[in-house]
Amino acid sequence: MAIDENPARRLWSGIEPLHALVYFAPEVADAATEVGLKGWFMSYFAGRAAPLGAVGPEAVTSMFFGFAPHKVARALPDAWDFAPPRDVLASRLAAVDRALDRALPPDADLSRLATLLEHAAAACDFGGRPLAAAWSGVRLPDDAPPRLRAWLAATVLREHRGDGHVLACVDRGLDGLQASITHAATGRAPGQRLQISRGWTEAQWEKALVALIGRGVLDTDGNLTENGTALRAAVEDATDRLAGAPLRALGEYAVEEAVVLSVPLARHLIDTGAVPVPNPIGVARP
Repeated sequence: MAIDENPARRLWSGIEPLHALVYFAPEVADAATEVGLKGWFMSYFAGRAAPLGAVGPEAVTSMFFGFAPHKVARALPDAWDFAPPRDVLASRLAAVDRALDRALPPDADLSRLATLLEHAAAACDFGGRPLAAAWSGVRLPDDAPPRLRAWLAATVLREHRGDGHVLACVDRGLDGLQASITHAATGRAPGQRLQISRGWTEAQWEKALVALIGRGVLDTDGNLTENGTALRAAVEDATDRLAGAPLRALGEYAVEEAVVLSVPLARHLIDTGAVPVPNPIGVARP
């Protein structure tokens, strides 16, 4: 299987497109409008943060990490005046289920994958991981279809990994903007699109570039130096290590089974255009 050899990254490669459908599905955007939210980014910030309750922009900027503070503040806390978190979450889950029903192969059976991912999600350690902890508290009806169960468990696991990634970046002296710039410099995400989507001005982006050049992380052309490449590798290695608890709970063979079950679904979502590549998330075809 032509994907990364690291178990944590293999699992992420398989389940991230399943989760990421939420950001590109018209069903989700339409549902956000119907519940009262105004615009795509208000839907994004409110929908992803809804399990936390009526949280403000400061906390969301911290947790989401790569976004300019003013970008978040344009959406929150105003979103909660249009729709309370409970309604946003319920609407989002219903829309995700419809999107999965449309976008996944018609013969896809996610029962076993859902069971594996739920077992892994239940084993996550949530210390210092507020976003994953909040999503772990979301409860589905007993008769929820396996596709939605798999999506929710995948969401807990990716937010658990994402919270750990933030910890790894901060530990290595990268703020959210610098992390975004160095991420773009790896070639995994388009820099200009990342800058625009995350809300950074040209001046802010350039100032951070200068700082990273001064640290020896980037060269004057904006490419990673040897030190910068080592820094990014250290961040990714730490991210993998911090994502280890659910993998240990599953065990080597069950992790591989989850990868084998999820990767064809991920490829289908990408090959059909349901999850476009390239994208600001940096998710690629496994």
